[in-house]
Amino acid sequence: MQDMSLVYQTFSGGQVITSALVPEPRAKLAEIPRYSRVAGARDIAWNVASNESPLPPGPAVVAAVARAAAQAHLYPSVGGDALVDAVSRRCGVPPDQVLVGGGSLALLQLALTTFTGAGTQVVHAWRSYEAYPILIGVADADAVPVPLDGDHRHDVGAMLAAITSRTAAVIVCNPNNPTGTALPDDLLLRLIEAVPPGVLVLLDEAYREFGDSTISAPELVRAHENVIVFRTFSKAYGLAGLRAGFALGSRGVVDTLRSVAQPFGLSSVAEVAAVAALDDTARLDEIVGTVRSRREIFSAQLRRRGIDVPESRSNFVYLPLRERAGQFAQACRNAGVAVRAFDGDGIRVTVGHSEAEERILGVLDAC
Repeated sequence: MQDMSLVYQTFSGGQVITSALVPEPRAKLAEIPRYSRVAGARDIAWNVASNESPLPPGPAVVAAVARAAAQAHLYPSVGGDALVDAVSRRCGVPPDQVLVGGGSLALLQLALTTFTGAGTQVVHAWRSYEAYPILIGVADADAVPVPLDGDHRHDVGAMLAAITSRTAAVIVCNPNNPTGTALPDDLLLRLIEAVPPGVLVLLDEAYREFGDSTISAPELVRAHENVIVFRTFSKAYGLAGLRAGFALGSRGVVDTLRSVAQPFGLSSVAEVAAVAALDDTARLDEIVGTVRSRREIFSAQLRRRGIDVPESRSNFVYLPLRERAGQFAQACRNAGVAVRAFDGDGIRVTVGHSEAEERILGVLDAC
């Protein structure tokens, strides 16, 4: 006998219809992890948990935002045309190979829901960006996490070995979040070139500006029709609060994504800010320079204290504290600093705020 507290019966056209009392999501969604939040955010002096820029956008960007806000009663262009053109000029690719949207994460989700799905697999490194298993689950695909190597980098051989006939996509986070490590150019190319042409390579380059890779994204997508490169304005351009990003890919892939993309997916305010930020190269250099300088100073201080910090090419530093991670994060919160903890693995600290970094070093010295 059914538990009538859980079902509802009604008649329609002479038939009995049995339904749950409330709408239920797909069963697979109950299995996916939840994105973590900064704990105790109201009680902290410094939030170095979210990889935000230590500097705000420049005056030209702020002025562009103000002008756009005055026209907020009007729709933006359907596909972010002004930003598409700006990215096209900056990257040297035709506009039909550029897709823009409300952050690179939204574009990655679009690619996964378009090219993967039930019965397919998505290979990705682990630990890597915590949103990947969520996005893959939402797309109804199966995540195949591959452990990082001993240097906290993508294990190229293991990732290639994980590809099967069910693999629809491989996500490569380079530089990797949260470890900050980057694959040398030769290993990254080896990975991309060895992936079968019918499998998408989703190259997440959210932190590229802070590294030293010489690989050209336009050349990658010209040489490999199965590669999509994702970039964001949230990090090096200081626009995390506005949500803007872009993707570069082959004409066929981008055209498919554009045909199923949400119209008006990029707000007019975010669009003008991103266009202005692309032109404000001085502010970009200032943000990147600040991050690189503080990253080296902070990493050196950690190593002097016996922390085996991986070589970061991002705007954060990773402390592989293992089982001490949760306890250390709580001690930092008690000291007024929010860091990102990955229980059992490590701590991620956004760099660029010298006061926060000194406070963290003080916590470490007291442990």
